Amino acid sequence: MSIRSLFVLILLTGCCGLTYAQKDSAAFKGYPVIAHSDTLFHIRNKLGSLSAPERAQRTSGKVEALAEDLLFVPDSLVTENDSSLVAIVYKGNVLLSLSKADADSVKMDREVMAKAYQEIIINNIHKYKSETDLTELLKRAGLGLLILFVLGLCIYFLNKYSNRFNAWLRVKLHQKIVGFKIKNYELINRKNELLLISKLLNLVKFIVIIILIYLTLPVVFRLFPWTKPWSDSLIGFVLNPLKNIFQGIIDFIPKLITIAVVVMVFHYIKKAIKFLSDEIEAEKLKINGFYPDWAKPTFNIVRIVLNAFMLVVIWPFIPGSNSEIFKGVSVFLGLLISFGSSSAISNGVAGMVITYMRPFKIGDIVKIGDTTGAVQEKSLLVTRILTFKNEVITIPNSAILNGNTINYSSMANQDGLVLHTTVTLGYDIPWTTAHELLIQAAMTSEGVIKEKKPFVLQTSLEDWYVSYQLNAYIDNPKRMPAIYSEIHKNIHIAFDEAGVEMMSPHYQAIRDGNASTVTNP
Repeated sequence: MSIRSLFVLILLTGCCGLTYAQKDSAAFKGYPVIAHSDTLFHIRNKLGSLSAPERAQRTSGKVEALAEDLLFVPDSLVTENDSSLVAIVYKGNVLLSLSKADADSVKMDREVMAKAYQEIIINNIHKYKSETDLTELLKRAGLGLLILFVLGLCIYFLNKYSNRFNAWLRVKLHQKIVGFKIKNYELINRKNELLLISKLLNLVKFIVIIILIYLTLPVVFRLFPWTKPWSDSLIGFVLNPLKNIFQGIIDFIPKLITIAVVVMVFHYIKKAIKFLSDEIEAEKLKINGFYPDWAKPTFNIVRIVLNAFMLVVIWPFIPGSNSEIFKGVSVFLGLLISFGSSSAISNGVAGMVITYMRPFKIGDIVKIGDTTGAVQEKSLLVTRILTFKNEVITIPNSAILNGNTINYSSMANQDGLVLHTTVTLGYDIPWTTAHELLIQAAMTSEGVIKEKKPFVLQTSLEDWYVSYQLNAYIDNPKRMPAIYSEIHKNIHIAFDEAGVEMMSPHYQAIRDGNASTVTNP
């Protein structure tokens, strides 16, 4: 049987073995017999007291030792057959014994299998001896020095001309570069930008040099049998990650399609809900009990819920989602959010509650705690108030929910907002006079609604004086401070013109006839 026939037979039996392995998921290829960094064949079964790994290791050592024999004669490597075993023998030294179980495991005849293994061993030894021949080694050493010399020339010229190119580029770009600005802030000036370009070019140069060295070393190492494993390792450092990445991408494609479908479905669901939200907000679609200003925050809440549900659905399809590191990072982030955002969560919940309570809207004049002003912004966490002093005050939503809120704008556009101020007068002044003067002052004040007559309430009868409370209607709460000032000014003018002194009766009793404080017009 010729060598070609043997290899064809090995290939056919290998294919049969592959089919058998596909049918049987528990099939094992075997332990490799390795000589001079080449895998010759595999051993699956034990023989006598020797296990399969021990047989493979012993055979590898004997083949490598045989390759070191300077007087090796290929014709002396023969096969010997007896009733139970077929052995590959060299001058009485058994390299490998093959049993019927070994032949059955690869679906081959024992003698054919032994002949094939014998030919493989001879070829490996011939290859090793040809590579370690002194003349061949000298040739390879010369070729290696030539490759290193070419590498040195490449690095020399690359360094030389890259420096010239760097200098030429700096001259060309010196007038064209104006720096890098973000609006009015100069992030990088001209000098620093030129320096940055120069450093980037040097970085590219060093990367190219490293790549050249990394590509050259495997070629040089592969010239010699002793350094060939180094070459394979260097190549493996690059090829194995690339192969894993490529295989990972191929395996991820079905999951990626699933994720894309899920994301697309949720995207169109959110678009449909957004359309309904816009229609409700524009009051084109009306739902009983559902206010238009609820549309946008409700959509935001539904969108968050849908995004969270979508993440739960696609989570198992994300690469590495089942790894322990991924789980540990997820737990760590969850703990950070739990311990570090309790106040933010309470403010967020309060913000949602306030949205559906509708205590105020943007532009309303409100009083929250000691702060009075116009609502400038409503967000999930805080509310911002623009005071009458043109100050922007930020109030956490939880504080708003736990306190009292007065909305001056809610009734101002309907029945009018009632402003009130109190004046104390002595019992010597008739109450009718006090009423007339206060109402007159209110009617002459700008901003007071004239159609709704102001009224006066006598809120208390003290020992020395009577408290008169003036109430007037306004429809523009944004001008409350100015209207209050106008009313107080007109009260002062009206009482001065009528000769009525606005002075505490206590002061009247102790001043002992001093001049009146009423200003004569």
